[in-house]
Amino acid sequence: MTTTTRAARDDEHDATGESSEIGGSHDLSTWATLKRGLELSPELVKGLWVTVALAIFATLGKVLIPFVVQQATDHGILAEGGADVDFVLRAVLLAAGAIIFTGLAQYVVNVRLFKAAESGLATLRLTAFRHIHDLSVLTQSTERRGSLVARVTNDVDTISMFVQFGGIMLLVSSAQILVATILMVFYSPILAGVVYLCVIPLVVLITKFQPMLGRAYGAVRVRVGELLGAVSESIVGAVTIRAYGVENRTEQRIDGAIENHRAAAIKAQIRSVIAFVSGQAFGGITTAIVLVVGTVLAANDQMSLGQLLAFLFLVNLFTQPVQQATEIFNELQNAVAGWRRVIGVIDTPADVSDPGEAGVQLPRGPITVQFEDVAYSYPGGDRVLQDVTLTLEPQTRVAVVGETGSGKTTLAKLLTRLMDPSEGRVLIDGVDLREIAFSSLRRRIVMVPQEGFLFDQSLMENIRFGRPEAENEDIELAMTELGLDPWLSGLPMGLATQVGQRGESLSAGERQLVAIARAYLADPDLLVLDEATSAVDPATEVRIQRALEGLTRGRTSVAIAHRLSTAEAADVVVVVDKGRIVAVGPHHELVNAGGVYTRMHASWAVQQQG
Repeated sequence: MTTTTRAARDDEHDATGESSEIGGSHDLSTWATLKRGLELSPELVKGLWVTVALAIFATLGKVLIPFVVQQATDHGILAEGGADVDFVLRAVLLAAGAIIFTGLAQYVVNVRLFKAAESGLATLRLTAFRHIHDLSVLTQSTERRGSLVARVTNDVDTISMFVQFGGIMLLVSSAQILVATILMVFYSPILAGVVYLCVIPLVVLITKFQPMLGRAYGAVRVRVGELLGAVSESIVGAVTIRAYGVENRTEQRIDGAIENHRAAAIKAQIRSVIAFVSGQAFGGITTAIVLVVGTVLAANDQMSLGQLLAFLFLVNLFTQPVQQATEIFNELQNAVAGWRRVIGVIDTPADVSDPGEAGVQLPRGPITVQFEDVAYSYPGGDRVLQDVTLTLEPQTRVAVVGETGSGKTTLAKLLTRLMDPSEGRVLIDGVDLREIAFSSLRRRIVMVPQEGFLFDQSLMENIRFGRPEAENEDIELAMTELGLDPWLSGLPMGLATQVGQRGESLSAGERQLVAIARAYLADPDLLVLDEATSAVDPATEVRIQRALEGLTRGRTSVAIAHRLSTAEAADVVVVVDKGRIVAVGPHHELVNAGGVYTRMHASWAVQQQG
């Protein structure tokens, strides 16, 4: 892709929505993924040994039942001299006590696992969410927003289902298999050997199937992200879709995403069913073989009837969790697929990270901006900025102009540290932006984009984002100073008016007024304007321009000028062409100097006359 094309995409704020997998965790094995996941959510294993001990106690209550059956049969029902009803009654009461004990122990195990799971996965969600905000705008734009949301929500929910339910089954089943094996060997080593000979083929099948299931469920998680991305884009872009009459194309795109998800889910479920049916077959075949061999042993007086019945109970206790193991492995692979995607986000290098407490806190006041040998390249592409060396003096109104794709918006993103330069440094008052704490940087520098984003709250709360501690009176005063009282009086509830999702209850111009009021309330030392008045009507533009005059007075301001009327009013004009700064100076000097700016201004003047 050429430099011009990449820079044009940046200047036009074009989010293509192409899906690209962030991070490189897909080559992690299942166990490596689980290990990494537990490192990120240490709450999952906190107090685990207590939970395991309780699970073993719960299992002991279950395996007491076969022992009671054996004793009741051999020494109660088949007792010498006739059935001993009192002995059978005592055995039944013992079994009832064991069942109650087992239920209480399982209840405590469930509660402990639920608490650990929710605490651990809450930490995982917060870690992933915060890390997404540490990624540069460019890195975020390489993946659909819906897919990123899916990683923090849907994928973590998949992990939650396994930890809470599969985890319980895994703990209880492991303990149950261990204790059942010990008792089976105690009752009959021969029959215990028969059971394990039967289980070998199933273990081999599960081992072979596990990687296949992992790949299948990994594909499902990817398709879920793509589906959410396609649906969210169609909802957000509903107006554009209707305006251009591309409903059919949009439907085809969503239908394709749904079909891809359906096909991937069916493929994964077919493999899951094969594993599950194999487990059921193992249970039935094992019970039948044990019954035949056990009958022969009983006929030869090598075991009693009660022991045979107890062993059959133990076989059920053994085969049940082994059958469930196939389902557990299915859930495990689904969870591992989700874990890999979340880890992929977290392990993506945070290229625009907050130095935090180690960062520099700059005092408020007039601000000086310096670009020192700055260059910027998109990953895998040519440079869109190169050899940028520039100093912006305090309290100067600067206009940055250039053709579409010249790199002027990239310059603004580097100045506000939405991205970091590939080479060189951007300095504020002599300090590299990368060394300044975000808390200080965001107080001193505010950017007003072409399309101000509004949250689904009231007008007042949206403006308050500029200064969260501001009182209602401060906001009302700011609106008055901006000359927006007449506009507010025309709204249904004034500052209490709800703006709707993304501010859809307001016009594009009104949304921009709110964004400008938000920046005004923030009272920055450096104001970066991406042609903030481009979306308003002429009357509103006049009002905003007057307000901006007051806002920029005494401050350093940088305006990305798409219309040269902005450049005419600036103290200094910076001309960017093909990623380089080709001219710097006042408008009246540059317009008569010949070159890029002269041609741009002449072309713009012709358009204005037309």
